[in-house]
Amino acid sequence: MSKLITQLSLLFMLSIVLSNAAFGQKHPNIVWITSEDNSKHYLSLYDENGINTPNIAALAETGLIYDHAFSNGPVCSVARSTLISGCYAPRLGAEYHRKLQKVPLPKGLKMFPTYLREAGYYTTNNAKEDYNFIKNEGVWDDSSKKASYKNRQNGQPFFHVYNIASTHEGSLHFGEKVMQNEPLNELPNSKELDPHHPRTKLFEYTRARYLSRIQGMDQKVGELVAELEKEGLLNDTFIFYYGDHGGVMPGSKGYLYETGLHVPLVIHIPENFKDMVTYPQGSRVKEFVSFVDFGPTVLQLAGVDIPKEMDGRPFLGLKKAYKKVKAYGYADRFDEKYDLVRSLRKGKYKYIRNYQPFNFDGLMNNYRYKQMAYKEWWELYKKGELNETQAAFFEGKPVEALYDLESDPYETHNLANDPMYKEALLDLRKDLQKWIKGMPDLSFYPEFYLIKNAFDNPVEFGKEHQSDIQAYVDIADLSLEKFENVDKSIKKALSDNDPWKRYWGIIVASSFGEEALGLRDTIENMASNDPEMIVRVRALEFLGLNGFANPVEEMTKALYQSKDGTEALLIMNSIVLMEDGKGQYEFDIDPKRISDEVKKNEEAKRRLLYLTSGS
Repeated sequence: MSKLITQLSLLFMLSIVLSNAAFGQKHPNIVWITSEDNSKHYLSLYDENGINTPNIAALAETGLIYDHAFSNGPVCSVARSTLISGCYAPRLGAEYHRKLQKVPLPKGLKMFPTYLREAGYYTTNNAKEDYNFIKNEGVWDDSSKKASYKNRQNGQPFFHVYNIASTHEGSLHFGEKVMQNEPLNELPNSKELDPHHPRTKLFEYTRARYLSRIQGMDQKVGELVAELEKEGLLNDTFIFYYGDHGGVMPGSKGYLYETGLHVPLVIHIPENFKDMVTYPQGSRVKEFVSFVDFGPTVLQLAGVDIPKEMDGRPFLGLKKAYKKVKAYGYADRFDEKYDLVRSLRKGKYKYIRNYQPFNFDGLMNNYRYKQMAYKEWWELYKKGELNETQAAFFEGKPVEALYDLESDPYETHNLANDPMYKEALLDLRKDLQKWIKGMPDLSFYPEFYLIKNAFDNPVEFGKEHQSDIQAYVDIADLSLEKFENVDKSIKKALSDNDPWKRYWGIIVASSFGEEALGLRDTIENMASNDPEMIVRVRALEFLGLNGFANPVEEMTKALYQSKDGTEALLIMNSIVLMEDGKGQYEFDIDPKRISDEVKKNEEAKRRLLYLTSGS
């Protein structure tokens, strides 16, 4: 046994020697500086109404400004899951925020810093992770508030992630006393506000406070860069500064608008490795990059092979750098609020597909509504004091939307029905459909079903059920046609043996609204007799949305019957929609009649709190 131990020790020492020998040719260090919850709209580098960020601007002088960088998801855990895996989250079952169950990575894939570490890099993260995956071994040498690249071996290259939380959404959860006691000297002009926002003192103050937070974030960027410079590391270190997704003014974080997805990205190009980059220092890059590409790019810069299981492609490095002009986005459950939205940005056009358009954007989310500006926006809507653009946040959405971002940067004018833009619409629609079916996108099953049946191996489940998912997408896309051309197809879906075809048939009927009156009898029967509870609830939702029947009694009964917290969460999403939507139905939920299993679900508890608080 002692002889075996000695042999293993020698092999281990030899591996270290070989690893160090592999880095005889010097490799670059790589640092990620990540600021939370801010889109590109608030930095003067990108927008004339943004705040000056001199330290980030200094990075740009020796590097690159990316004019089209995108988070694929508009919320942290989904965005960070995309970053760490190099994969689209809906393919992996990692698209829900907050996670109710972690999922494994695809077979053969590890979180990308693992490959750097295996190649001899020192990997550190300070300190936020927030992944929706089961973490594999060997990702970080240190992931903590004390994690630092300084603890590496002499001459060892490093990958370091530094997270700045001062711009997080929670920084705007202030009360009226803060406005009174902490006045801001330079309030932005009303014209500089997002046109979706009401022109009030509260919104102006909120935006000004947020800009001041960005200034503080920029100072922290400068402190880390100064530290690297002091240690003589700048000429050997790629520094990526980026926002982890958009935010954090109302209607940005959590939504697939540009304010939720379009992030700042500035990359410092080190002098000793500038030959690895084809762009001159100081350039503005027009090609599109997405978070799905960041991991592969770091691996290429480090000279590490990129796993074939990754969806992203590198945009910097000695080998081929891929150039794109499009970026995909996805939004599903955000805390306790459900929706299903996909987007495609292609050149100057933005396409948004709302698969459940009756789920209006402003539907209650407890954490979101801790912000006073959100509350004021909702109250002004209920009083009828908003214009059409401002009120849209609290009303049903179009099934699909197309925006020309050069003339309409805040996505206020939907061109989907304009004949002049039909060619662009069909091009983006087809592209998005191909991407969704090709993944395939797991979200066309309800989350509770995925947890029970898919989350042991989501990618394999997707492969095995790809044809089913494609069929659900085809049913969902019936809502893109004229009703008289697809009513027979909807009826066929409603009578199918597959519960999820029936499920999507009802959602499509709800998307058509009163046009689908001819389906009322069929759906009324389903509301009472369908063997799948959530299909019955969706049928009740259709009846309630259109004023065909009062859904309160039967929806409440379904909630009491549910023994699954995630299923109950989806039921309660429909209940909140019935209460706060145009129907204004009144529910009286008795918490004592809710299953103990449901009450164990943290997001269900949050929904239940709202429904029983008298809000």
